[in-house]
Amino acid sequence: MTPITVGGITVAPGTEQRIELPIARLPTQTMLSLPVHVINGHSDGPHLWLSAAIHGDELNGVEIIRQVLEQVKPNKLQGALLAVPIVNIFGFIEQSRYLPDRRDLNRSFPGSAKGSLAGRIAHLFMKEIVSHCSHGIDLHTASNHRVNLPQIRANLDDSETYRCAQAFGAPAIIHANTRDGSLRQAAAKQGISVLLYESGEALRFDQEAIKVGVEGVLQVMSVLKMLDSDSTNTQGTTPQESRDTKWVRASQSGILHLQIELGQAVSKRQKIGYIADALGDTNKRVQSPCDGMVIGFTKNPLVNQGDGIVHIAAGSFRN
Repeated sequence: MTPITVGGITVAPGTEQRIELPIARLPTQTMLSLPVHVINGHSDGPHLWLSAAIHGDELNGVEIIRQVLEQVKPNKLQGALLAVPIVNIFGFIEQSRYLPDRRDLNRSFPGSAKGSLAGRIAHLFMKEIVSHCSHGIDLHTASNHRVNLPQIRANLDDSETYRCAQAFGAPAIIHANTRDGSLRQAAAKQGISVLLYESGEALRFDQEAIKVGVEGVLQVMSVLKMLDSDSTNTQGTTPQESRDTKWVRASQSGILHLQIELGQAVSKRQKIGYIADALGDTNKRVQSPCDGMVIGFTKNPLVNQGDGIVHIAAGSFRN
């Protein structure tokens, strides 16, 4: 096993180290840094990164990483774990999805050392974290008053990524193309297998989402032989797979009444709710556009025409 150097600090085999990577100063001249926890195992193996709060208001991943770090010790680890619980430190402090200039950090990779603040953070993350890794798990939640079923989004056409996605054990596995400027796209271009975990909602802890996330990370590490399989818990579920998803959009503005739950199987043209006006004079039926499973929906009952209100993974599923 070889040492790992992050931010100029070398972590020897069989040890762990907390590292602060300076990002930029606030107008008050207070320095903000990217917190990194490196665990370098006692023997060779894959190098895995965990990242959370690329969107600063997505908090479940922060707790998932904290709990994983409690369970992973250098003398029990093969390979290395690089954990970054808060990537968008600026958004995290402000409880905002975005950076101060309203840029989306997850549309700014691979970044530039001389670019925008988003570009500089992305460049730093790629240089100091991704460059050391063979695998990655990026942890997210839903946004915009929405909630997501625990799910893995990944390139299921890549055999190594698919193997890790199955091992994670989330209720749903969804084939998803990469988005321009995303961390997953930038890492994939370097030949790194990346899983994106989505679960819960912004600015809230969801205990089930956290539990599935912690167990999923440890199970992936077990399959990669980074950890002894006897020390990890399996999820006990067979993931449902989908190659396509569809958004149900509001056909009119009004007050939304949903009649479905996360993870529920639905059939094409099934009624899943209705949109009413404030006085109840008119009700507009909301129906599923396909057979599938509910993987997310809005929690805000006030909707405008065209709003995405329910997200469905297409396929044949059973309740």
